[in-house]
Amino acid sequence: MSKSQTQRSWFARHKVLTAAGAVAVVVAVGAAMGGGGDEGGAEAKPSATASSGGKATESGGKAPESKAPEKKAVTIDGDGDFEVGSDVKPGLYRSTGNEDAMCYWERAKDATGEVDSILANDNVTGTAYVEIGKSDKFFKSTGCSTWEAVDPKATGTPGSTLKGDGGMFKVGVDVAPGTYKSTGNKDAGCYWERSKDAGHGVNGILANDNVTGTAIVKVSAKDGYFKSVGCGDWTKTS
Repeated sequence: MSKSQTQRSWFARHKVLTAAGAVAVVVAVGAAMGGGGDEGGAEAKPSATASSGGKATESGGKAPESKAPEKKAVTIDGDGDFEVGSDVKPGLYRSTGNEDAMCYWERAKDATGEVDSILANDNVTGTAYVEIGKSDKFFKSTGCSTWEAVDPKATGTPGSTLKGDGGMFKVGVDVAPGTYKSTGNKDAGCYWERSKDAGHGVNGILANDNVTGTAIVKVSAKDGYFKSVGCGDWTKTS
């Protein structure tokens, strides 16, 4: 068994009680220049004319346009170990399109690879958001889609339905506040979570549950994220 498999096995989900009393399944821890010809009998020089495409030259030709460099998204490869501060910058990142919980990420306080060095981790299906902290030392990603930096203040146009196995949804961007219902869940295989941030610490969980049958959850405007794993699709009812 490989090292990462050993860690994943060790970090199998365990049920814990949050402050809210809910049962949680938790993984342990991108001038124009105008010029005229000379008046009089002197030989006229070609006029420097302006065009909308750029600065005119004395010969009347068009000077190369100056363009501001395009801003490129800050990204992190989906596979690798990265040192925070030199390889990656602290901040909020998102990875989408992950399948069958094959994406594993980890925030760590050192490079020992030991259990005690792990600050937070998860196996992801769908979308994952992770806040890499300024005090974090390393970020590890295995089998994930590319991570892209996200503006924490970005807004969106969320719909009224959510994929039940969609992973994490940012409140106000991916999911609108309101009451949501998911039906047809079997054998407590549906796990949902309301959290205040993307740090993935136990203290960040506001409420959660493992559901059989129908689940009804009210997502608050004050929530940071809503997470859904293995559930039937969610429909906004109010």
